[in-house]
Amino acid sequence: MKILANDGLSKSGIDALEKEGFEVLNTKVAQNQLENYINEHNIDALVVKSLTEVRDDLIDECPSLKLIAFAGVGMDTIDVDYAIDKGLHVINAPESSTISVAEMVFAHLFGMARFLHSANREMPLEGDSRFRELKKAYSNGTELRGKKLGIIGFGSIGQEVAKIAIGIGMEVIAMDENMDSESITLDFFNGQKVNFNIEMSSKEELLKEADFITINAPDQDGYIIDANEIEEMKDGVGIINTSRGGNLNEVALVNAIKDGKIQFAGLDVFESEPTPEIQLLMNPDLSLSPHIGAGTNEAEERVGVEIANQIIKLLK
Repeated sequence: MKILANDGLSKSGIDALEKEGFEVLNTKVAQNQLENYINEHNIDALVVKSLTEVRDDLIDECPSLKLIAFAGVGMDTIDVDYAIDKGLHVINAPESSTISVAEMVFAHLFGMARFLHSANREMPLEGDSRFRELKKAYSNGTELRGKKLGIIGFGSIGQEVAKIAIGIGMEVIAMDENMDSESITLDFFNGQKVNFNIEMSSKEELLKEADFITINAPDQDGYIIDANEIEEMKDGVGIINTSRGGNLNEVALVNAIKDGKIQFAGLDVFESEPTPEIQLLMNPDLSLSPHIGAGTNEAEERVGVEIANQIIKLLK
């Protein structure tokens, strides 16, 4: 059987597939040439990431396809229901990037709390001429220890965020409509373990009490954080969104920053990807990254192995 890894697959994943007799084509085919390539090479399984779209027309025109895999968590670029209705397997690797995304939350959070997102813009330009002024401007940062972190969505990523928060001395306020409480375990380098039971709070309580809020929920029908939710928050709150761009109203966010309600925000995802709004890109109170929360070497290896094992199980 032939597998096209159109957006790449880790070596460990390819090795696992080839060991079981699969032929892996680890190449990049342009979107407008994908249909012809799949049919010409009689591809059985297509592995993609967010750079390749697999819509109903491609599915219809490629009868050799038996499986579509998204090498990551989200599957926004795949018409999942349509593919399943056509009898195809559709898989992803939901647990592979949990640690990577959770650490990205804190990359933004640590940076914003100490104004690194602004200092890193100003220092290359004026660090030699305005050093003392910049030092004064950025010396009123905030420590995270002892602060309250509101976690919206307490699945695997939200739980990993909670572990990091507890580890640095933060108080966790979590909400998830699908659970009442959850037990998490902190694993330390020397084999010690500490268990914590996290009781879910209401959304209203979280918004009212949290010093920082991170969105780690799946894509929703509407905004999780809109103008009404922002109004309920503490003054000077910080927000991080590494989930989906559509979970946070970016217009309401910019207005709240302008009004001083929100002090800063960290965004790894955007409503209008891959062309974020210029008002976001130019805002000095935003810490920005190009949807790289899952983008670590370790996560790529885990994704490759997880996808390979599923393909072997389903198609061999």
